[in-house]
Amino acid sequence: MPTDCIPFRETHYFSDFICDYLDQKPELKDFYHRFPKLENFEAQIVEKQLAVEAQSRAVLVESLKKQYKNLQASELTAENIESLNAENTFTITTGHQLNLFTGPLYFLYKIISTINLTKQLKETYPQYNFVPVYWMASEDHDFEEINYFNFRGKKIQWNSKQTGAVGHFDTEGLDAVFDVISLEFGAGKNAEQLKSWFREGYLNHSNLADATRYLANQLFGEHGLVILDADDRELKRLFIPQMQKEMLEQTAFKTVSETNKKLEDLELKIQVNPREINLFYIKDGLRERIIESEGVYSVLDTNITWSKSELLEHLDEAPERFSPNVIMRPLYQEVILPNLCYIGGGGEMIYWLQLKSNFEAQNVTFPMLLLRNSALVKSEKQASKLNNLNIQNKDLFLDRHSFINKRVRKISNIDIDFSEQRQQLESQFKHLFDLAEQTDKSFLGAVKSQEVKQIKGLNHLEKRLLKAQKRKLADQIERCTELQEDLFPGQSLQERNTNFSELYLEYGNELIPEIMKALEPLKGEFLILNLK
Repeated sequence: MPTDCIPFRETHYFSDFICDYLDQKPELKDFYHRFPKLENFEAQIVEKQLAVEAQSRAVLVESLKKQYKNLQASELTAENIESLNAENTFTITTGHQLNLFTGPLYFLYKIISTINLTKQLKETYPQYNFVPVYWMASEDHDFEEINYFNFRGKKIQWNSKQTGAVGHFDTEGLDAVFDVISLEFGAGKNAEQLKSWFREGYLNHSNLADATRYLANQLFGEHGLVILDADDRELKRLFIPQMQKEMLEQTAFKTVSETNKKLEDLELKIQVNPREINLFYIKDGLRERIIESEGVYSVLDTNITWSKSELLEHLDEAPERFSPNVIMRPLYQEVILPNLCYIGGGGEMIYWLQLKSNFEAQNVTFPMLLLRNSALVKSEKQASKLNNLNIQNKDLFLDRHSFINKRVRKISNIDIDFSEQRQQLESQFKHLFDLAEQTDKSFLGAVKSQEVKQIKGLNHLEKRLLKAQKRKLADQIERCTELQEDLFPGQSLQERNTNFSELYLEYGNELIPEIMKALEPLKGEFLILNLK
């Protein structure tokens, strides 16, 4: 299974912010706790062990057992859930939205990164247990972000007028989507497996959270993955002190706003902005912001209001009605889990780096933050074509214009790079500038004007010759660009666009194990993987 790696910065698909974090730039040190190196986990374990109460572990295990009551958990998953009662067990967590049929490929990479890290930690620290957790974003309400997946250039979409937390959504209407994918997937053993997963998951479960749990369990249950739906009354009861502090003291707004100012002073682009109260209210298809004005608390765009005492009483009676937003969700996660490290994408890493001060204000241990593995999967046929066309892996990451120009220059039988001529021209004009300086400085402007004119003419000639060669080599260039488009659909990373079903149709049950063998969560580079 040949592989190649490229530094994240050299792909040009990751922000300077996240690349600076990976490079451990000193100016970012104050925004995280410990960098995710294997040797740093020991101190994180000791700190987290002191912070987690046995009662919290018992509540977590009981909630998980209830959530798995109607699901066939693997023996390893069942053992992992039970082990969470022990003080020497810790979690490695990733989170993701409830995207239809998993959404883009990076859903797989997130979870595989998490599973692989737990294995690596167990080898290094055998006296502890490490459990991989997938946190379902069941309380999210951005339905338009999750109601589709891409398949071979087509958008397979679920249309629904339901509102509120998506995990509560009834799966009504997904039978129509099943009819579409049945035609798209076609026939064959792998196609039938995909259709079976979709049918069992989405047509035989009443809500989106249960459907997603079923599918994730089918894909990763045998590897011990524990799937958590934190939209849970008893789990939220553990979070009451932090929610109370947030509503009464507006803790996150104060701390995160201050952090954001520091990041902006470093000219780094922040991901999220806090609100005065970073909690939603959930009820009967509603998920709306809680706001406060002159001592009165209310739910935006509703008639629901409370006094301070009424709010605290309601929070205690019905904690399940209160839902953390993007600022508070990470805090909730670290309160209810014995967690050491969160694994996420670049955008997630950035907003986590905005939150450390809020964790400190709430006296909650801040986890390690690890960028998930990223990969480009090439088939044997695609790898052979790239080799025949003499296209290097790093060239595939170029934007389309640069990619084409580089290919034209490479395969052309004439040299269309005028860099040497430009250097010669600049050298000649340097001599003319020196001459004008010594004789009559009034000629300096005329010399400069002539230099600009001639370099502009040279550049224009280079572009015209390049354009002519593009026409002459159109067939070869088209083959190259078609291959790049296959691997970078829509000129975007494959992992951000393609659904796993496209690869599963070709590789079947070998797909996940093969990717699992290749991904190294602590390596910190972009993987290019050739699958046979």
